[in-house]
Amino acid sequence: MSEQLTQELIDFIDNSPSMFHTIKTCREKLDAEGFVFLDPKAHWEIKEGGKYYTMTNASAIAAFCVNSLNIVEEGFKIVGTHSDTPGFRIKPNPQIQFENYIKLNTEIYGGPILNTWLDRPLSIAGRIAFKGQDPLHPSSTLVNINRPLLVIPNLAIHMNKEINNGVPINKQKDILPILAYLDEIVDKNFLQELISKEINVPAEDILDMDLFLHPFEKSMCVGLNNEFISAPRLDDLSMTYSALYGIINNTSKRGISLFACFDNEEVGSRTRQGADSPFLANILERILISLSKTREEFFIALENSFMISADVAHLIHPNYPEKSDITNKVLPGKGPAIKINSCFSYTTDSDSYSTFAALCKTHAIPYQVFVNRSDEKGGSTIGPVLASHLTMRSIDIGTPILSMHSVRELMTEKDFIYTCKALLEFFNL
Repeated sequence: MSEQLTQELIDFIDNSPSMFHTIKTCREKLDAEGFVFLDPKAHWEIKEGGKYYTMTNASAIAAFCVNSLNIVEEGFKIVGTHSDTPGFRIKPNPQIQFENYIKLNTEIYGGPILNTWLDRPLSIAGRIAFKGQDPLHPSSTLVNINRPLLVIPNLAIHMNKEINNGVPINKQKDILPILAYLDEIVDKNFLQELISKEINVPAEDILDMDLFLHPFEKSMCVGLNNEFISAPRLDDLSMTYSALYGIINNTSKRGISLFACFDNEEVGSRTRQGADSPFLANILERILISLSKTREEFFIALENSFMISADVAHLIHPNYPEKSDITNKVLPGKGPAIKINSCFSYTTDSDSYSTFAALCKTHAIPYQVFVNRSDEKGGSTIGPVLASHLTMRSIDIGTPILSMHSVRELMTEKDFIYTCKALLEFFNL
């Protein structure tokens, strides 16, 4: 079972090179499991025992199971993740010709570890908008150039002798990928022509492109006994897959189990598809409206609900143990980590901690605790954003990884499996 789940995660990640592809992959799995699509622009009709999902912007999705009609007292069980990852977005008018090189102009998305992207075969994936029936409704499709296309070359050590002592990387100058070289000056748009052929749409009909770089190398297991998973986008696609696994295999008879995957967490969530939007609150209210509940009953249901913000955590680094907290060390193979912060960068408090800890103990799932060193400022998650909108009991947890925000990250297979089991048992409550 563990080998199958691990291979499913690897396939999920490799099929999801952009946030748009992540949601497409989620949708395909939900369709295959009998979940019914609810159009956000249409009236919803849902019933007890039904399985449904809805989307926004093709980059955020929510799927839910109506386990019972007693939602007011039994509430929602929610797991939230995100579809986006740190990296590079291709700018408009990106083509740069210098001497006989053709480069692409890019900008940073989120907080990637920049030097991990150098000297690797890279490709391009994302969403293309093109001419539709009317200006208010352009057409769109997804694209993934499934071959090595670009490289961001390092400067040789002979010309950069301090490189191993740490050299700043200029985000506009040093990390522009090479697409090609030519012997003549050109005025055609190579990227647009390439995309036009890939999607079979005339180049002149293409209006805009949400395109991102991604590493072409595939995910794999590594280690003496294949005990580690090495992959791009483990933050946060590993948690997204674990939550998707849980909702698909949900067998609860109480309340509503709901999985929500948001976009733009890495850049602050302040978009219509991000956690700092009405996307989830609107879905929860529409569910109750469809089941003939009142607005007051909606607020009561929120008070009886519980949410898990599921985003990866930090493993203790074997070469930098001093970067971890002195009494809370997150070790490989010891289960998901409950994330705690006194300033509430995470939502965990003693109430929500106890709930998740009891769940894990009931099902013999090991768990750990992550706290930042007091002199190290950590990141945050969608948890505080969602909790501030929904006033719902909430906890932050994550599968621990190494190399967070690198082009390739590393987690243990055991910790991934434990997280899948924990989220499944949460949905099953």
